[in-house]
Amino acid sequence: MPTKDEIRQFSELIERIVFEKDIGYIDAIVHHCEQTGFELELAASLLSAPVKAKISEEAQSANLIKKANALPI
Repeated sequence: MPTKDEIRQFSELIERIVFEKDIGYIDAIVHHCEQTGFELELAASLLSAPVKAKISEEAQSANLIKKANALPI
């Protein structure tokens, strides 16, 4: 089980990759895993809730997953 500090550090790393390379969160995670040999399953366990939410939004907008019902604003 990853610690809160490990989750925070990994999520910050992914956020930095997204910003520096101007790519999406899914692509940033795949890129990091390909470059370091990190397993995707392990990466998934190290993501913070805000990053998971951003990935979900990204996947919904790309029609990779079913869109969640949202309240109208």
